Amino acid sequence: MEAAVSVIRPAATARRALLQKSVCAACSSSTSSSSRPFSVLNRPPPNYPGHVPLTKVERAGLAVGSGIMSLINPYRHDLIAALGESTATPYFIYRLRDAMLSSPTGRRILRLRPRLNSKTLNIPHLRSLPPNTVGRAYVDWLDREGVSPDTRADVRYIDDEECAYVMQRYRECHDFYHAVTGLPIVKEGEVALKAFEFANTLLPMTGLSMLAVGTMKPAERKRFWTVYLPWALRNGARSQEVINVFWEEQLERDVRELRAELGIEQPPDLREIRKREKAEKKRLKEIKEHGI
Repeated sequence: MEAAVSVIRPAATARRALLQKSVCAACSSSTSSSSRPFSVLNRPPPNYPGHVPLTKVERAGLAVGSGIMSLINPYRHDLIAALGESTATPYFIYRLRDAMLSSPTGRRILRLRPRLNSKTLNIPHLRSLPPNTVGRAYVDWLDREGVSPDTRADVRYIDDEECAYVMQRYRECHDFYHAVTGLPIVKEGEVALKAFEFANTLLPMTGLSMLAVGTMKPAERKRFWTVYLPWALRNGARSQEVINVFWEEQLERDVRELRAELGIEQPPDLREIRKREKAEKKRLKEIKEHGI
């Protein structure tokens, strides 16, 4: 009996040693894999649905590529979105998040995380509001420009989940900035609004977008330098942080009252200016054709 036990014990000891060796090998392999540096071939898991982690090289390439292409075609919202996300870190989006955290309303927005789209906004109700309200100004602007609140892409390239929401909120509030200022979505109006946003938010994409002024016509460029850029920088710098406006709670408020509270002057009506210029050009052309 003792002889049998003496034979079994060495065999059991050998099996335990083999098991410990295989477990340690697996742990070593797992540790080695997790300690490998972040690269295209070793991408970490996403931090939120839709998130795409980028290496520094990928982020730089995305910033350069989307920046160049968005200058060529400023109506490619996907390129502008990619430029905004790839240039917002490591500092600027955190500064904007901290601005929200320093405001009671901003903190409430971060806690509730509301979204602005056709599912959360009652568009027919907004059309029934008085003309001087924020909601009516917003929906009138949507109808006049032929755009929808559902055109804003989801954030993908910002690693911090809370900062990703901050960027999403900025993106979805953009049309409210248009509505409150009255600036149209033509290139001249977009660049003017981006200049305002740069002075207010400091997001690099908004500043880089001003390079599109080089693609404007001479008259538009002159008007931007003399009228809309001074307006944008003055009002963007002195007004409250517009990221902290809970737009969903301001829809029935007088738009002029809100502008005054935020410290924003309404700029000259760009659409009306362009309309008068077009009519004048047409008049001069007719005079020339008829030899008057």
